Amino acid sequence: MEKTRFETGMDNLKKIDGIGGEAVIQSLSSISPDLGKYIIEFAFGEIYDREGLSLSEREMITIASLLTAGGCEPQLEVHINGSLNVGIPPEKITETFLQCIPYTGFPKVLNAIQVAKKVFTERGLIGPHL
Repeated sequence: MEKTRFETGMDNLKKIDGIGGEAVIQSLSSISPDLGKYIIEFAFGEIYDREGLSLSEREMITIASLLTAGGCEPQLEVHINGSLNVGIPPEKITETFLQCIPYTGFPKVLNAIQVAKKVFTERGLIGPHL
């Protein structure tokens, strides 16, 4: 039996974001459950399931896009965790952010680096003093 977009999306969400992604979807259930459904079905069930890019490549594009948009720090936190979950090392995440300096500027990169520092510290990848 073929999986539905929702089932495929949930599988991808779990691979990438684990409990963090599920928490985001749950947080929407009382105010906009359809938004959670759309995120799962469209973003994770269709876009993330396409051929041509690996999950790690998709996550690198996602974190660069969120940094560029600015004001997306909660989503950036989820996707930095997702990037780590699919095997992107912290050094590559910070290098991805540094690559954005000429195109988006220092303030957005500084914000993203602070989110990365929080995630890396919480996951024990760096000490809190750094």
